[in-house]
Amino acid sequence: MIPFLDLKKINLQYESSFKDVLNQILNEGWYILGQNLVKFEKEYAKYCQSKHCIGVANGLDALKLILRAYKELGVLENGDEIIVPSNTYIASILAISDNNLVPILVEPDLATYTIDVALIEENITSKTRGVLAVSLYGQTPDFTEIIRIAKKHSLKVIEDAAQSQGARHHDLISGGIADASGHSFYPGKNLGALGDGGAITTNNDDLANVVLALRNYGSHKKYENIYKGFNSRLDDIQAAFLTVKLKDLDNSNQSRSEIANRYLNEIKNPLITLPVQAKANKHVWHVFVIRTSNRDHLQDYLNQNGIQTVIHYPIPPHRQQAYSEMSKMTFPISEKIHNEVLSLPISPVMSMYQVDHVIDVINKYSN
Repeated sequence: MIPFLDLKKINLQYESSFKDVLNQILNEGWYILGQNLVKFEKEYAKYCQSKHCIGVANGLDALKLILRAYKELGVLENGDEIIVPSNTYIASILAISDNNLVPILVEPDLATYTIDVALIEENITSKTRGVLAVSLYGQTPDFTEIIRIAKKHSLKVIEDAAQSQGARHHDLISGGIADASGHSFYPGKNLGALGDGGAITTNNDDLANVVLALRNYGSHKKYENIYKGFNSRLDDIQAAFLTVKLKDLDNSNQSRSEIANRYLNEIKNPLITLPVQAKANKHVWHVFVIRTSNRDHLQDYLNQNGIQTVIHYPIPPHRQQAYSEMSKMTFPISEKIHNEVLSLPISPVMSMYQVDHVIDVINKYSN
């Protein structure tokens, strides 16, 4: 069986370096808010061409903390509206509603699956205060247009960068484009920890200062609490592991791109809709998402032929029980996407033989 993502093989490449940094941490005896976290934050901020990086517990917390910090700064208040794509993982929307803000869902572009920027302005109201733009599957949305609209209407732009480490829009890198960006280091990400992890990047000094306190019980100084904060900190062990892997991120993304290019050039089955990379973008192929009208049949066929696949995602957020208040809303493009998408294996440790097999099996598929 060709695994969808062989995390064991990916991480064993770094076994020696991981053991070195783990021994260093064990000898130091400092596990939370230590120098390994500081080092990673500095290096990841530099990678994202951003002034600040604040390590947090996970990607959802990163988005929640950005929005909460804007509330503490008086930029947002309960009931304000945040525009967000309807085609996204539910975390993007959870972060908004958890802050007592109102998510305004907007359909995606069917070609790129990211937010359809042509629909943003018609969804802006007197209560709109921001756009949470999701860089989905490994590529950014059209940030040039999103930022133009945001400036025109005095909106904040927040990037959900959980799936786009190293992606670019023109010469700008994901994590350094928006007013603030939330990152995830879930193990399956292009830059994945050996557990949960996340970060916030921003050039805004005030926002960074508030987030630094919020992630640590609302405190800059022990036992002195400015805000009603959280316990959401990237621990030093994960930060050290991420620092090791960050050095190899561009090479890892290049390996993904080489596989993606083979899929794009060699999969010729007319039943399969291949993904599109926008001209202004550098895609990092967090997942390689195809579409077909009989998705479940294709998934069964691939499984029978030794190819593991994953559905990203089977149920759109507005159809989830958690958001039953949205159940009467219709987003036909998002619903079509969620009914048809299937993610093929793609990772820096796939062999060309495995890639050959995936291409050959898909080209022979018929329903």
